[in-house]
This record gives sequence, C-alpha cells and structure tokens, in this order.
Amino acid sequence: MKFMYITNQPQIAKAALRANVDILFVDMEYIGKDKRQKGMDTVQNHHTFDDIRTIRKVIDGFNKKNASLLVRVNPIHNNSKSEIEEAIQSGADIIMLPMWKTLDEVKKFVTIINGRAKAYLLLENKEAAKIIDDVLNVFGIDGIYIGLNDLHLSYENKFMFEPLANGTVDLLAQKINEKKLDFGFGGIAKLREGTLPAEKILAEHIRLNSQMVILSRKFCSITDVDRITEIEECFMEGIGDIKKEEQRLKQMDNTFLAKNQQEVKELVRQIVKRMTV
Repeated sequence: MKFMYITNQPQIAKAALRANVDILFVDMEYIGKDKRQKGMDTVQNHHTFDDIRTIRKVIDGFNKKNASLLVRVNPIHNNSKSEIEEAIQSGADIIMLPMWKTLDEVKKFVTIINGRAKAYLLLENKEAAKIIDDVLNVFGIDGIYIGLNDLHLSYENKFMFEPLANGTVDLLAQKINEKKLDFGFGGIAKLREGTLPAEKILAEHIRLNSQMVILSRKFCSITDVDRITEIEECFMEGIGDIKKEEQRLKQMDNTFLAKNQQEVKELVRQIVKRMTV
C-alpha cells in the first residue's frame, strides 16, 4: 500500500520520505471548500505553485525512485487549463481533480493533461458516484480516490465513515478495481488511534483491494520543524506499525476480513447513535 502525506514544508517532506511515504501531496484546492466544510474541523491548505516547485526539488534531491508528487488542483473552472498546465510544468507527477460532478468535467480534465501526468479523480459527492460507470469508460484516467469527508456530507451522513459501512464504498471499489485503476479511500491515523480504530480501517483497505491511503493530519501532529528529529521518529514508528499490520492482514482469510467488516459496521452504527443523542 502506498502512503500519501499532505505538506508544503520541505523539512517535513524530507522526514516523510525518509519514513517511506510514497506520495507527497500539494493541495491547491480552495474554490468552494470553505462553504462545503464550514464549521468543520478540517484543514484548508491553499498551497501554491511555488510549493509544487519546492516539494519537487525535495523529491529530486532525495533520489527516491518510487516517490511521486501529487497536486490537487481546483474543481473545473474558467482557469483550469492554465492552472493544470502550470502544475505540470512545476513538476507534478499526478494531478488530482476534486468535486467533479459531470462526465464533461472529467473529459475536460483528462484532455488538458493529455498524458503528461497521471490523472486521478477524487470522488467525493453523490453526483459523481451516480455516473461512475460512464466515468470509468473515459480514456486517460489513471486512478480514483474516494474522499470520505465530502462524500459523507454529500449524502447527508453524520459520520465520515458511514459510506464505508453502508456499502457505498464497496460498490465503487468493485467497479474501480474491475478497471484495474489505482484506487484508495479516506484517511488513516496511527494504529489504535482514531474515532474508528485505524487497524479496523486498514483491514477494510485490504478487503477492498485499496492500494493507497492518505495519512491523516493528526498522524504526526508535530508541526514545529525545529523538532524535525521527533517528526521523523513519529513517521517512522507510525508507518512501520501500519506496514507490519498490513502484512499480517494480508495473511488473513476472507472470513477474518468479513468479520472485521461487520465489526466496522457495528462501530459506525454506535458512533452515529452517540452523535445523534
């Protein structure tokens, strides 16, 4: 499984790479985000083209062959072409399109990229889920990531992992996997942490054949670069634990994974019940 981490800070990026993070993630999305996530405990990064160039230099200087730079641009808008062009020219290996709702938006996105970078779609609303069959037939898509934060808001769910528990992610994952595209979903905390325990979520990644996951912003909450040694140790320990658990889970049979799925459903039910009291 590939690990993704959002940062525009070069020292933290280096620490993440040393700890075997595979994809560094520069987040330029800001259009419409404040309105969608108003009042929520979320981060709105609004990174820049300079940030792309900075993190590109970090990756190139690190000489880690399998490391990639992903840039999340804004939803399709009047300046999408120039924004995507500059992101590619600044060094993006992967461009991710958020908040798409129509087939035309997807087609425009892959046409602009034209094979010069990998094209990832961030599926995060019910309109996108509804047209997934048509979208999967568009030539030029390399991967689809399911964003549970906005997806659960779109369905008016109360808890971020409800789409995982109610079968929505299962259905989408099956369709995406059939096309053999890169696939991932949600975010993950350190093992034994998170409202829904990370080890339960990790087992769901294995069951659903997910190949990538974003490390949550709370995965390593130290942001003071003067404490870079602590940051690196935090990444090393947390990612090391997940990799060991991943290998253990891959040895488990389908009965174990099915049991974990039922436990996830029950845990989510309990969490939602507490939220509605």
